[in-house]
Order: sequence, then C-alpha cells, then structure tokens
Amino acid sequence: MRGWWRDLTDLVLPADCAGCGAPRTTLCARCRTALAGGAPRRVRPQPEPAGLPAVYASAPYAEAVRALLLAHKERGALTLTGALGAALAGAVRAGLDTSAGTGTSGTVVLVPVPSARWAVRARGHDPVRRMALAAAGELRRTGTPARVAAVLRQRRPVADQAGLDARRRLANMAGALEVTAGGDRLLAGGRVVLVDDLVTTGASLAEAARALRIGAARAVYKNATREGREERSTGGPEKANWETGKWVHGAAKKTVANAFGPPLRAAVIAAPADSFEINRN
Repeated sequence: MRGWWRDLTDLVLPADCAGCGAPRTTLCARCRTALAGGAPRRVRPQPEPAGLPAVYASAPYAEAVRALLLAHKERGALTLTGALGAALAGAVRAGLDTSAGTGTSGTVVLVPVPSARWAVRARGHDPVRRMALAAAGELRRTGTPARVAAVLRQRRPVADQAGLDARRRLANMAGALEVTAGGDRLLAGGRVVLVDDLVTTGASLAEAARALRIGAARAVYKNATREGREERSTGGPEKANWETGKWVHGAAKKTVANAFGPPLRAAVIAAPADSFEINRN
C-alpha cells in the first residue's frame, strides 16, 4: 500500500530534483549526467574480499548520485526507478561485454542482493529488486533478453552494515545468504549477473556470489546423481565408478566451475571513486 501511495503522490504533486534540489523536476539534466553520463567501468574494493566476482559500476558514489540513491531507497522517490534501472543496465552491459566469446548466448538473469526483511517493511518497498526489474526492462528494450530471478534470501539476521569497517562487514555477512528452494532452476541456461545499488567493501556481493556458487554446485550434483543412476540402471560403462561414488564426485567437480556458463559478474549503480580502476596510479 505504501509503495502504491508513493507512486500516486509522485505523479500528482510537484517535486524537486532528488539529486540537487532543482525545482519542478524529479531528476535534472545535470544529475542525470552524473548518474549515467559516463561509461561504466570495473571497480575493485581495497582490500578485495575473496570470492568477489568482477564488479562494474556506472558512477562514483558522491554528491548527486549519493542523494539519488538515498532518495529512492530511504524516502521512496519511486519516480527515480527508471533512471536508476537504466544506469544499472549500463553496468550490466559493461560486464557482459568483457565476457564476449565465452558463451554469451542466453538470457541475462539479474539476481538482486536481498534486503533484510525489516528494512523492506520499514521502507515499504525493496529498492534493489525494483531497480533490477527496471534494468531488465531496459535491457530487453535495447535487444538483450533479460529477466530477474530473486533467488537469494537471508538465512539468518544480519546487522545494519552502516558504520561497520571492511572486516566487520565480512564477518556480519559470512554465511548469511542462501539460494531459495528450487532457485537453481531459475538460473539455468542464463548469464547470471548479481546486482545491487552500491558496492563499498564488497562484503555483500562476495557473500551473494558464495551462496550462488553453492546453489550451482548442488544443482550440478543433483544432475550428476540423476545421470549416474540412469547409467547404473542400464549397466553402462560408469557403473563401477558409480558404485564407489567417484563418478558423481568427479562430474560435479568438473562441471561446477562453469555452472553459470560465462563467468559470474556483478553490476552496481555506484562505487567509491577510488575503487574505479581508471583512477588508480
């Protein structure tokens, strides 16, 4: 209800630019350029957490971009969703372009990093999922098949990340996420891209990637088990190894590294300016 009411009031009430306060526009030209006027680039938090996939961002997290993300997330400025989704789609494309030639066919599957349930209730909407849906629509509009698969969930409560340093953020997120039951089926055959609004230390994206890889490994193991049973029932050549379990283990080990097809990627709207590779000495 809160999200519906915000949508309605945004349409009928005058608004100022959420980025700079310019009157009579929800997003002025200058802030739109700050958000998506540059080419998305690879970003690397320092220190870079283990297991973090390649991350691409559209804009530095500063001034207008910070204000726009906070307005959308915390104040329910839902008219910004389209522009934020377009910026996110640009970062997704940048990550996909780098994997050209490594199996780039198939639908792009955007997997949003889940928000805590208490946060979604307090805000009245799920900002990352909302932006992911807008990004998928923008990708489809420009000729790239895309869909959203919200297959991650929190398996235990986590603390608010604000105010935590990199080490504490990693500890806070460690083992916190998992793939929903049957979620692995929604990822099959797609080019999987993790999406979030912002990367700072990379703790949330690294944990999300870990959870996805575990989910993919389980899916591979299930497939290998099913195929092995079929082989055993027909008396095929893998029967001896199947009896010791070695065939299943070997098949899963061989396949899980490429469970997503192309390498797992991540895309965000913004990142700290010093994490953009081009800005480093």
